[in-house]
Amino acid sequence: MELKQIRVGADNFCYIIYSKKDKLAAIVDPGYEPEQAINFIINNDLTLYYIIITHYHSDHSYAVNSVKNQYPEAKLIASKIDGEKIDANIDISVNGGDKLKLGEINLDFILTPGHTQGGICIIVDNKAIITGDTLFIGDCGRTDLPGGDLHIMYETLKNKIMSLPDSLIVYPGHDYGGKPYDMLGNQKKTNKTLNVKNFDDFSKI
Repeated sequence: MELKQIRVGADNFCYIIYSKKDKLAAIVDPGYEPEQAINFIINNDLTLYYIIITHYHSDHSYAVNSVKNQYPEAKLIASKIDGEKIDANIDISVNGGDKLKLGEINLDFILTPGHTQGGICIIVDNKAIITGDTLFIGDCGRTDLPGGDLHIMYETLKNKIMSLPDSLIVYPGHDYGGKPYDMLGNQKKTNKTLNVKNFDDFSKI
């Protein structure tokens, strides 16, 4: 498994998951600027197999049709809920617990509502987790936008994120923290949104 983190726009992260052996790739959240990701795919002789959207907000999904037009054989993936809000035809709707293969790479999907109703995180080969706007380095996604829910975000972090292995490397959807990625175990110790004792404390952050 290889994972390329690309900064796009002001502070978004786009990701390329790829295999040097199979030469297959997936773009996660191309945002407004897919050019760097596409150039990386071209320069490394990769075949784009999946386009994955962690949630429907335009700063993550805007360039979907542009990428799809250039790579019509690539399958567009999103959750069923958020996929209905993306201006594109979703090829594969995923839910929590769904699994896909990218050549030799295993992709496990977790439904993580809170920032949006259908936000997803992607566990890559049990080594990394791409968290979109669910979890940032040192914080979590905001819940005051349409589709957001503070209580659901609390439950997602408590019951889904905190139960994952400490060894996972967190790759967030935005460059909001002091570093671009971090071990989940360290985030469990240092991230204020993961350290709260109850919902009342969480709601005051």
